[in-house]
Amino acid sequence: MLFLHRSALPALCLSLLFTSVLPVQAEDAPSPAVEKPAERQALPERSQQEASALERQVPQQEQQQLQAGSDSFLALWKPANSAEAEGVVILIPGAGENADWPQAIAPLRRKLPDAAWGTLSLSLPDVSVDTLPPRLIEPPKAAVDTSSKEGSTAAKPVEQAASAEAEGTDPAVVPGADEQDKTDAKRIFDRIDAAVAFAQTQSARSVVLLGHGTGAWWAARYLSEKQPSQVQRLVMVAGKTPAARQPDLQQLAPALKVPTADVFYQGAQDRKNALERLQAAKRSKNDSYKQVSLTALPGNSAAEQEQLYRRVRGWLSPKGSAD
Repeated sequence: MLFLHRSALPALCLSLLFTSVLPVQAEDAPSPAVEKPAERQALPERSQQEASALERQVPQQEQQQLQAGSDSFLALWKPANSAEAEGVVILIPGAGENADWPQAIAPLRRKLPDAAWGTLSLSLPDVSVDTLPPRLIEPPKAAVDTSSKEGSTAAKPVEQAASAEAEGTDPAVVPGADEQDKTDAKRIFDRIDAAVAFAQTQSARSVVLLGHGTGAWWAARYLSEKQPSQVQRLVMVAGKTPAARQPDLQQLAPALKVPTADVFYQGAQDRKNALERLQAAKRSKNDSYKQVSLTALPGNSAAEQEQLYRRVRGWLSPKGSAD
């Protein structure tokens, strides 16, 4: 017979109790519900937010909703104030600007109709390649000189950078930038296509693209790559190349096959860039490439915008201009 000390009895009872109860609790306990993380809705593009703001500010009769692929976008339309319209000027704003931007875009879209030109100002989508971080190209792995380990590891990137500079390319590239660039270009080109199609519905005798800032680069690239027969002329106002984009405006603009007005302001770097473009146009015998120099008027925006309007009007309609 097994005898247990009285002091061991409580421990034994507790042990038997837990061994009989715990499995039952484990079987009966419901499995904890797994909560799915709430899906975050994609934030609207900055350009969409600005277009929505313009819809509340601009008169309804000036608003046009155009279709570009699967995207619907806002454009601001003003017909020519003339029975015999010269044509339609499609205004392309630069990075960070909207279809009614106070520099260049809004003054020209409002004033050119008095010079017998209809205006259609576009909202462009956001582009993202400029926000991606740069990454250095890895040096080639072939033909490594083992006689000098220091030379083989340090010299190759330098040689590659020098080679890239000689070829006019940037040794710092952006991962995925090529595909993103194609996506950005297609979205913007689709919108310009839609604008050109709208201009044709207005029986425009002439269609002109006018780009401001980086918008001038997108307009020039569109004409270079697509070469649309429906667009007869280009106006670039303070044109510049967006960061991380190729080709540079310095090579792109002088080689275009359409008459081009290159409007620039008299800053030191702007004059230098304009001179390079003019010299490139002369080398390629592009007689249809013209430059228009303007003087910046700090503190007098109204006079500065009037000066721009008069020079653009004079180039578009030289016979009807007193300038």
